[in-house]
Amino acid sequence: MHPLQPFVPGGPELLILALIGVLFIALPFVMAYWTYTDAERRGGDNAALWALAVGGLTVTTFVGGFVALAVYVWQRE
Repeated sequence: MHPLQPFVPGGPELLILALIGVLFIALPFVMAYWTYTDAERRGGDNAALWALAVGGLTVTTFVGGFVALAVYVWQRE
């Protein structure tokens, strides 16, 4: 007996895909929020700029957001 719709995700596969989708949507906001709060706590003048750079680069180029976050952590005092 053959299934009518082969290779259609359902059950656990669909749950895993949904969790990955939520991760890709939530991660830029979480990274930008952490960057902004950390820069504000340290008295940074460009906290909003760093948050926009980290969040925006995470949305556009996923690796770019991590690079921007690493640069921020490296240059902070």
